[in-house]
Amino acid sequence: MFKRIALIVLLAGAAAGAFVFWRGGGFSQEVTLVEASRGDAAEVVYATGIVEPARWAKVIALTRKRIVDVCFCEGKPVKAGDVLVRLDDSQEQALLSELEARRKRLQSDVERLTGLVGRNIAPQTQLEQTQTQLREFEARIELAKERIDELILRAPMDGVVLRRDGEVGEIAGTGTTDVLFWVGQPRPLRIVADVNEEDIPRVRPGQRVLLRSEGFRGKTLDAQVADITPKGDPQTKTFRVYLSLPDETPLLIGMSVEANIVTQEKKDVLLLPAEAILQENVFTVVNGRLQRSKVETGLRGARMVEITGGVQENQRVVSPASTQMREGQRVRAVSGT
Repeated sequence: MFKRIALIVLLAGAAAGAFVFWRGGGFSQEVTLVEASRGDAAEVVYATGIVEPARWAKVIALTRKRIVDVCFCEGKPVKAGDVLVRLDDSQEQALLSELEARRKRLQSDVERLTGLVGRNIAPQTQLEQTQTQLREFEARIELAKERIDELILRAPMDGVVLRRDGEVGEIAGTGTTDVLFWVGQPRPLRIVADVNEEDIPRVRPGQRVLLRSEGFRGKTLDAQVADITPKGDPQTKTFRVYLSLPDETPLLIGMSVEANIVTQEKKDVLLLPAEAILQENVFTVVNGRLQRSKVETGLRGARMVEITGGVQENQRVVSPASTQMREGQRVRAVSGT
């Protein structure tokens, strides 16, 4: 009996403690407070892209042939028509020699038949047939020469050899070595970026672009929207956007970048971190407890949001806000950046 009474007393004490704990808001949770401050707000469209020259071309092997000679001119200037690669043409040269030998024989036959026809010894039709065969072989010789010339890959434009892929002895035109040389102008550079189709209506030529590159962390890099491809890609649901770069840009050809295209911009507005706003509400701390407040927002950037109402300058709010936070919850506030 005594044990039962003691157990009831303990249960009643635990219930009372739980009630007091619940009424008091539970254990205090540590939250970080940040101040609403003034600054510049920008609404941006996110994109990713690759740096490339504005004018450049690829030198491609059209047939599977072994490389017998290659220009070691990577990073050096070339002129249009300069030889970059020679592919094996031994079979084509043998065929050309055979065709030229047959043409020589047909030329002799034409000369001989011309004399015989003039003396009425051979028929005119035999001469015409031989002349037709001669013209046929002359056409085949020209075609063979063109095929041999195609095995000599030349620079398509004046510029610099940006990259070379392929060594003597390798087989060109196998897929991995289709492109043997990249030739182009080192300046000006541009970025070919992909923008999601739901964002493309907000993008216009002339808009400012803020760039981020892993190779230049912490450095401000600018670009400008130059052009937008009229047709999008229905598979990836993106549009191609060309971003022009200034001549003094430190970016290198082939670098990947993240681009923020500024579609709207405002100066000297009230800002809060985006993570401090939860469903158009913010939390403040009053007497050690959370208090929810409704806010009005304007431009939304990647990190900061414009506040147009509900929060005063230098007012401190909780950041980041969480869905687990409840109004009246006991918290312990610490200052943040």
